[in-house]
Amino acid sequence: MSFLPGLKNGEVIDFSQRSLIVAAASIAFNPIFWNTVARQEYHSKVLTKLFRGNSKLGCYALAITIFLLGIFRDSLYERALRDQPTHPFFTGAVSNFAAIVLFIAGNVLVLSSMWALGVTGTYLGDYFGILMDQRVTSFPFNVTDAPMYYGSTLSFLGTALWFGKPAGLLLTVEVLAVYLIALRFEDPFTAEIYVRREHEQKAAKKAT
Repeated sequence: MSFLPGLKNGEVIDFSQRSLIVAAASIAFNPIFWNTVARQEYHSKVLTKLFRGNSKLGCYALAITIFLLGIFRDSLYERALRDQPTHPFFTGAVSNFAAIVLFIAGNVLVLSSMWALGVTGTYLGDYFGILMDQRVTSFPFNVTDAPMYYGSTLSFLGTALWFGKPAGLLLTVEVLAVYLIALRFEDPFTAEIYVRREHEQKAAKKAT
C-alpha cells in the first residue's frame, strides 16, 4: 500500500509486518489496562486487599507494572519501526534535528511531571485513596494539563522522525488518539474523587 511516492514497490507503510500490528495492539492495551485496574481498585480495593490493606504498596505495585509495560511497549514500537520502510523525506538533517528537539521536549514534559507528582501522584494514587493536598500548577502543568501524555506523544513522534519511518507517524497518531480517549475517562473520574473528598471534609467539619 502506498501513501507517498519514491520507494521501491511504492511501499511507505508495510501493513503485512506482524511487528506493526503487535506494536499497535500494545499502544492500545496499556491505557486500557491501567484504567481498568485502577477503577477496580477504586471500587473494590483489589490491590489494597492483595497487599493486606496497604494501599501504598498496592499503588507501587501498579506503578512498577505500568512502568514495565511502558518499556515493553516502547521496545515493540522500536522493533516495528526497524521492520518498516524508510522514506528519504524524513532522513535529512532538518528531520533529524526536529526529531532530537521533539524527543527532548517530550522527555522533559514526562520527567518533570513525574517529579512534580511523585510516584503515587503519577501512577493513579488517587484511585487508591492517596490524594494530593492540592492541585499541582507548576511546570509542566502550567503548559498543559496532561504533560505525561503529550510528552510521551512527542517522544514517539521524535523517534519516528529519527528513524525516518512513516509507519512511526501512523503509530504516533494512535498514541495521541488513545491518550485523548483515556483523558475523557480519567479527568472526570479523578475530579469526582476530589469533589467527594471535599464533601467528606465539609461533612466532617459540620459534625465537629
